[in-house]
Amino acid sequence: MSTRAFIGLGSNLDQPAEQLQSALQALDLMADTRLAAASAFYTSDSLLPGQPRYTNAVAAIDTTLAPLDLLDALQAIENDQGRVRKERWGPRTLDLDVLLFGDQVIDVPRLKVPHYHMHARPFVLYPLAELVPADFRLADGRVLQQLLQACPFVGLERL
Repeated sequence: MSTRAFIGLGSNLDQPAEQLQSALQALDLMADTRLAAASAFYTSDSLLPGQPRYTNAVAAIDTTLAPLDLLDALQAIENDQGRVRKERWGPRTLDLDVLLFGDQVIDVPRLKVPHYHMHARPFVLYPLAELVPADFRLADGRVLQQLLQACPFVGLERL
C-alpha cells in the first residue's frame, strides 16, 4: 500500500528552476514511487543574507518506500544534481525535504515529520496549499489554513 508524502524542493544555484524540473522528473522515476502532483514554482529570499534567491515548490508523491528509505532516495537525487553539503544553511543546487509522510509523526535523529520548520516558511506552506484540500490537517493536528494565516505571503513571487 502506498503512502502520500509531500516533498519540499528548493534550489538557489545553477539555474534553480531547471534544478527543480530535473528533481521532479527524478521523483517520478524513483523506484516504488509515483509523482502525483507538483505546485507552481515560487521564488523567495534566502533565510541568510548574501545568498541568491531560492526557487521552491512542493511535490506530492505516492510511495511504498519506508520514510528513511525515502530520505535516502531523496539524498541520492540531491547528490546526482551536484549537492555539496558544506554548511547547513549554505547555498545549494538542490534541497529535498520530506515535509509530510501520510498521517505519520516521525521523530528520529535523521528525520522529523511534519518538517520541523514548515509552519514558519511561506515558501513551503503556500505551494503545499495548492496540492491539498482547504481543510487539510497535518499529522500532528495543525490545520494548514491556520498556519497560512500566521505566515503571510511575504517575500514570495509565484513564477
